[in-house]
Order: sequence, then structure tokens, then C-alpha cells
Amino acid sequence: MEKTTNLKLILAYDGSSFVGWQRQASGISVQQVLEETLEKIAGTRVIARGASRTDTGVHAMGMAVSFHWPAERLAPEKLQRALNALLPDSIRALRLARVSSDFHARFDARWKLYRYRILNAPVADPFRRESVWFIHRPLDLEGMRKAAGLMAGRHDFSSFAANPGYERSTMMRHIRRCEVIRRRAGPPFTGNEIHVEVDGNSFLYKMVRTMVGTLVEVGLGKREAGSIRELIRSRDRKLAGKTAPAHGLYLMWVKYGPPAGN
Repeated sequence: MEKTTNLKLILAYDGSSFVGWQRQASGISVQQVLEETLEKIAGTRVIARGASRTDTGVHAMGMAVSFHWPAERLAPEKLQRALNALLPDSIRALRLARVSSDFHARFDARWKLYRYRILNAPVADPFRRESVWFIHRPLDLEGMRKAAGLMAGRHDFSSFAANPGYERSTMMRHIRRCEVIRRRAGPPFTGNEIHVEVDGNSFLYKMVRTMVGTLVEVGLGKREAGSIRELIRSRDRKLAGKTAPAHGLYLMWVKYGPPAGN
């Protein structure tokens, strides 16, 4: 059996044309494209394990991936160049390095940061139509910030989770930070680009997008910021806001280190 070395890859991708990270029965996934490219280079099948199952249309700026690579083949720096030469322009290999043989990008992940981008402006930006959620009505940012603060902590997040089609051992998650940040939209467009950043140890199916959809309802005056406490206690998805569109969501980074409960 050929000797292998374990590699950790940091990947960025535009999720617009993919069914998500994970292989699906129908549609092209980022995992499929990456594995097929690695197999083309290695001449043998390579299984890539991603840190997160990003959904259809969701983007990544820092997806962590691990895979065992034939040790006698290309060194990491040459493999990175080969990947970027063969992968579609919508996927880029940012960094590649050797890691311990037992490292697993998904199971060893401790914290993840997701960023959701909202363009709150009178006129939509046609150049960002697949990268931000456009909302023309003014948003109450202070109300959204108050509501976001109530989402932080260790809670049962059933109210914000969609049914993934498989059994989950627990609905408890630890959110270290949920923050609403305002940035100017930039000329020629007036208004603000609002970032909702959610930093947590793990996420349920469509959880971040439902949190964002609920925060937007607060921003539009459709619900009170303080109602988030009762919403969390209810554990009822029907009481939360709508799921925000996938194209505004980005996986920013994945961190490894001490256990996530620490």
C-alpha cells in the first residue's frame, strides 16, 4: 500500500453554481469537483473531508479540508499550484500544509465563523446580486444588535433549525458571538452593507440563515428584539423568521485547538 501524508487545505469558493460542499445525488458539489481534480493529479482516488456542510448557493472564504495524499507525489506547494491550474475559477486553493496523520477537518473543528451580508440600500447593486441579500426598507440596526446579543450563549436552537432528514443527537449549540456590523455600501450606491457574524462551535441545518431572517424581522419592526428570549425557549421553528437566501452566507474560517466546550 502506498504511503500517504495527511494534508490540510484552506479553500475559497463561490457557491452559486454548486449544490453545496457535500456530494449529492443530483447536481455538482464542491467536494466532487475537488476530489475529481485531486484524482486527476494523483492518478488514484482521494477522499476530501470538509469542515462544514455548506448548503446550495452558500459561499466559503476559509473552508478547511483534509485528505490523505500519496507521499511520493507532488509536495504541498506544487500541489496547490496544480489545483489552482485545474480547478474552475469559482474554487481556489488558498493554503496547503502537512498535518498530523489523525487530523480530521470536520471532527477536529472547534469554532466556525459565518458571515451573512445584507445590502440595505434604496437601489440594488447588480454586480452583487448573487453575493448579498438586498433589502430596500431601512433596518433598525440597534434593535437587530440587541436581538443578536440574546442569541449568543449556549442554547437549544430548535427554533432556528430546519429538518435535515436525519436524526440529531442534540439541538444544543454554543454561540460565542452574534454581532451586527454596519459598513458603508460604497459608491455609486448609497446605503449600508450589514454583516451578521455568528461564531459558534457547531451549527444546525439552516440555523444561521434562520437567525438572520429573524434578525431582519426585528430590523423591519415586525417583532421586538426582546422576543428572542421566548422564541429560543419555545423550540418552535414556526415562530422564527423566514430562512434568509443562501447567496448572502459565507463560511469565513474554521479554527482548531482546545475543545469547543472550553
